Amino acid sequence: MTKKMRARGFTLVELMIVVAIVGILAALAIFGVKKYVTNSKTAEARNSLGEMAKLGAAAWTRELMPGAVLGDATNVAGSNQLCASATATVPAAATDIQGRKYQSSTVQTADFHAGTNTVGWRCLGFSLDSPQYYMYNYQAPSTTTFNVTAQGDLDGDGDLSTFTRNGVIRTGEIVLSPALIEVNPDE
Repeated sequence: MTKKMRARGFTLVELMIVVAIVGILAALAIFGVKKYVTNSKTAEARNSLGEMAKLGAAAWTRELMPGAVLGDATNVAGSNQLCASATATVPAAATDIQGRKYQSSTVQTADFHAGTNTVGWRCLGFSLDSPQYYMYNYQAPSTTTFNVTAQGDLDGDGDLSTFTRNGVIRTGEIVLSPALIEVNPDE
């Protein structure tokens, strides 16, 4: 081979193949990063629901007794009860978390601070101090069941993802669902 042939460089076909390979790798990297970011955001809902379910179970194990003074030589039985349903979802509307975060109120009667020692968020003892991607709800439809729900719209398209965890009282014990029910988790 002559010196001129060796110093020629890459052909156009070789360069196009390299550009195509780099493009494919970039597309895979973008998909991977998007999936990673979505998983990190949905971790908020998964962790919060796990904590809410545990707090619901712990609230049931507290013995709530009447506050009246007992008479001499009398007694009162402790009673276990679930927290009554929260009166509001936090935040109240899906538009508050549509493609963005919501900062819950620190006012002592609003958002996660609403309720009493037997009703809602205050009874449950759950709150989020940092901005959140999801709206949360706690419902106790009966004296023996409760469910906690997180709904979000990470991509802002109006379609909500829903995460739910359930609890039930069975033979005097709280039983929590072993996993979350997830509907459209990447929305």
